[in-house]
Amino acid sequence: MDQKYDIIVVGGGISGASLLYTIAKFTDVERVALIEKEDEIAAINSHVTNNSQTLHFGDIETNYTLEKAESVKRGAEMVAGYLENHDPDGEMHSKRSKMVLAVGDDEVEKLQYRYEQEGFGDLYPKLEAIGRERIAELEPKVVEGREPGTDLLALHTPDGYTVDYGAISKSFVEQAQEEDGVDVYTGTKVTDIDPTMDGFTVETDDGTYSSEATVVAAGSHSLQIAKEMGYGEDMALLPVAGSFFLAEEGLLNGKVYTLQMKRLPFAAVHGDADVHDQGITRFGPTAKFVPALERGRLSTVPDFLDVFGFSPAAFLSYANILADRVLFPFVLKNLFYDVPKVGKEAFLPHVQKVVPTVEADDIERAKGYGGIRPQIVDTSAKSLDMGEAKINGHGIIFNITPSPGASTCLQNAMKDTDQLVEFLDADYEFDRDGFESETIDNFPRAE
Repeated sequence: MDQKYDIIVVGGGISGASLLYTIAKFTDVERVALIEKEDEIAAINSHVTNNSQTLHFGDIETNYTLEKAESVKRGAEMVAGYLENHDPDGEMHSKRSKMVLAVGDDEVEKLQYRYEQEGFGDLYPKLEAIGRERIAELEPKVVEGREPGTDLLALHTPDGYTVDYGAISKSFVEQAQEEDGVDVYTGTKVTDIDPTMDGFTVETDDGTYSSEATVVAAGSHSLQIAKEMGYGEDMALLPVAGSFFLAEEGLLNGKVYTLQMKRLPFAAVHGDADVHDQGITRFGPTAKFVPALERGRLSTVPDFLDVFGFSPAAFLSYANILADRVLFPFVLKNLFYDVPKVGKEAFLPHVQKVVPTVEADDIERAKGYGGIRPQIVDTSAKSLDMGEAKINGHGIIFNITPSPGASTCLQNAMKDTDQLVEFLDADYEFDRDGFESETIDNFPRAE
């Protein structure tokens, strides 16, 4: 079988699904295919149990600079607008309030400065600084049991979108399949991609496909495929696995973040009600490094070794990153959280910072929850490179999208669609106005 397409998208997670949707609905590209190795769309990191269900706007994420927050904000508004437009019954999301909580004089001072002096209050018109009394009204369990003299401050917004990214991925694919010339192949593993005179031959375990342009949106595997094709030689991966703890009780009404520890690149622990069941509260994520490209799949350990490459630059990069005096103790602590019985005792103080009355017996490690964030290592600079990575080749794009890649999936899809239209040797057009009408134009703004 040799099926010919204008564009082939490899990977059916949130990134690949949003790109398929954007191409199919808002361009006049005639034939496009999505190829996914799993039997279902969004079965790995985009699955509802494998991420923190958060739509990141940058308003309460205290590890974001103002510049990064501005970029993430627009991307999140596109996803929120899509949900407002296509999910009125809340099957893919729930909209609740959210806040970032400062506890104690030092944290309160830092959060107040961020809000008033660094420009976050101006960038987010719905964001408000609230004190103990208002916090107690919104989230009673956050204040209950806390020392009365402890200073509290929170930055609060009603724009707390808790998202089932697996469900929205499937929605994107269903929307795309309404159009002619769109094919979706699940349970089909890509084994090789070869450049040709006219584009690419995509070999799979179920036949051969060809395209003029290709996008690899396969999470951690994107860099593996890129390296096999001669791209990304100065990059490696530090796969970070996140885990969660669950409380079988509705402790929170929305999402409550804690302040980011200085110099740590990973998200601070937060608590939030489950997207589909407000009676369950999820706390996390933890962050541990694992030598695999997929959580719980030993078969992907050799894939990680492929990406690592065993070069001196890779070894020096890992040594440099893990020798950091803040990061190394953090790594050891996070390994400890997975130890049966004693792990949750060790994690409990993080939970109690959000909900002080929680005891160890109230929480259990969420078995089977958690995915992998493919954090980029720059082997030239010997450093951890925060944020998403994109490699543009000749007619091909590789997307490696750690958090907040899901939140900015439509923004990334828009950029990739612009690039793909350029790649194709034909007079195709991208209807950007139509795209924005279906997405960001539906986001409810402050009056």
